[in-house]
Amino acid sequence: MDKQAGASALSPLELGRWAWRRLTSMRTALILLFLLAMAAIPGSLIPQQAVSPSEVFAFREANPTLGEWYDRLGLFTVYTSVWFGAVYVLLMLSLVGCIIPRTRQYWRSFRAQPPPAPRNLARLPEHRTWSSAAAVDDLAADAERALRRSRFRVRRYADDSGRVVLAAERGRYREAGNLVFHLSVLVVLAGVAYGALFGFKGGAYLAEGQGFSNTLTQYDEFKPGALYDIDDLVPFSLTLEQFEATYEMGDEQRGAARSFDATLNYLTEPGAEPRSKALAVNQPLEIGGTSVFLVGNGYAPEVTVRDGNGDVAFSGPVPFLPQDSSNTSFGVVKVPDAQPTQIGFEGFFLPTFAITPERGPHSTFPDALRPALVLTGFTGDLGMDDGRPQSVYVLDKDGLTQLEEDGEPFRLLLEPGQTKQLPGGAGSVTFAGLNRAVQLQVSHTPGKTVALAGVLLGLAGMVTSLYIRPRRTWVRVAGAGPDGRTVVEAAGLDRVSGGDLASGLDDLVAAIGRPAKDQPEQEESS
Repeated sequence: MDKQAGASALSPLELGRWAWRRLTSMRTALILLFLLAMAAIPGSLIPQQAVSPSEVFAFREANPTLGEWYDRLGLFTVYTSVWFGAVYVLLMLSLVGCIIPRTRQYWRSFRAQPPPAPRNLARLPEHRTWSSAAAVDDLAADAERALRRSRFRVRRYADDSGRVVLAAERGRYREAGNLVFHLSVLVVLAGVAYGALFGFKGGAYLAEGQGFSNTLTQYDEFKPGALYDIDDLVPFSLTLEQFEATYEMGDEQRGAARSFDATLNYLTEPGAEPRSKALAVNQPLEIGGTSVFLVGNGYAPEVTVRDGNGDVAFSGPVPFLPQDSSNTSFGVVKVPDAQPTQIGFEGFFLPTFAITPERGPHSTFPDALRPALVLTGFTGDLGMDDGRPQSVYVLDKDGLTQLEEDGEPFRLLLEPGQTKQLPGGAGSVTFAGLNRAVQLQVSHTPGKTVALAGVLLGLAGMVTSLYIRPRRTWVRVAGAGPDGRTVVEAAGLDRVSGGDLASGLDDLVAAIGRPAKDQPEQEESS
C-alpha cells in the first residue's frame, strides 16, 4: 500500500490568512482581554517606578535579588513593558478584526426585511389560532397596528396560497449594543495609548518651604511618552507651604492615617498672580492640562554639616523615604564640598524613636512624637565629580571609607537640636530641625477624555444589549372557510431566553379585534 503523502505546507499568504482569522476571532479577543487583565495585576501589587519611585527604591533595598529579577522582567514598569505592550496591541488588532466584519453583517441584517413566516407556525414555541367573522383585511389591519404599537417592524405580503401574512421583528438594536460595547473597549484602549504616547508622568519630592518649577531638571523622575515634546511643558511653578498629617491615636487602629493635607502656592505662568491650593488625596491641582497629585508623604530632616576646617559644607532639608507603616525612613546625605575630604552619610529617620535589645533603634508611631536620626558616616570620594548621574537616595561606597571610633564603626544618634563631632577631626553634624515632605506626581494624560467617553459608551452598549430582547412574530390570516369564517394564526419566537413570549402573544391576540360572538376554535401553547 502506497504511503499517503503528507499535507502540503501553507504558503506565506495562506499562513497569514490563517493567523489573521485566529487573531480576529471572538475567542482570541476574549483570551487577550483576560491576559491584559492578568498582566495588569503585577502593576497593582508591585510598586511602580512611574507612580512611587520611593517605594520601588525601598523594595530594591529590602530585596536586592528579587528586585534585580523584577527589573529584568519589567515588573516595576508593567504598563510600559514590552510584554504588556504586545498584549495591548494584539488586543486592539483583534477587536478591529472582530468589529469590522460583524458591523458589515449587522448592517445587512439591519436593512433586511423581517423573514417570511415558517410553513408550520404550530411548531414555534408559542402559537395561537382562532376563527373570526371579521374580514381578512380588517383583521390584518388590526394586527399590523398592534404590532407597530409594540415597536415591531412589519412586512405585509401574500403567500403562495393567497393568505395575508404579517412578518414582524423587533430588538434589532441589541446587536448594535454588542457592537458598541466592543467598540468602547477599543476606544478606551486607544485613549490610554494616546495618553501614553503624547503625555508624560513625573515625580518630585518636596519639603516644606521648597519650590518646584515645571522644567525637566526639577523632576526626580520623568517619563515622557514616545511622541511627547519637552517644549510643551506648562511653565507653572509651586511652593509647598505646609503639610499636615493626622494619625489615629487610640488603641484601635493606632497609627492608621486619617488625613493628608498640603497647602500649595502656585503660579500658572511666570509673572502670573499667585494662587493657593489645598492639595489632598484624589483632589489634584489642574494647570493647563497638567495634573499635580499628592501621592505620598514623609519627612525631610534639616541637617547641617561642618567639615574638618569648621566651615558649613552643607545645610538644608534632606528627603528620607518611608519604609514601613511607622514611617521609618531611609535617606542619604552627600557633602561633596567638605574639606579636606568629602563626607557622606546614610541612615534612618525615626519619627517616634524607641530602642530595645531585640530590635535596636526603631519607630513606634508614624507621627513625629520623638524624632531621631541614626546615621553612619563615610569619608572619601563620593563619585560626584566624574559627571555620572547619581540618585539622591543612593550612596556609592566604592571610593569611601567608613568612619570608625576605637576600632568600631561610628554611628550617630541625633535628636532635634543636637550636634555631634565626627571622629578624626572630620567635622560635625547637627540635626537642626524637621520638615514634613510630600511626594508629588505631575502628569499630563491627554487621552483620559477619550477613555472616559469609551467607558460611557461601553455602559450604554451593555445596557442596550441587556435590556433589548429580539423577538419575531408572525400573523397569518386565511380567507373565509366553508363556514364563512376567517382563520387567524399568530406565533412568536424569542431569539434570547428570559422573555415573556406567551404574555406578549396573548396581548397581540387580544388587540386583534374580535366581536363577543367570535369564539376561538383552537388555542395551542407548546
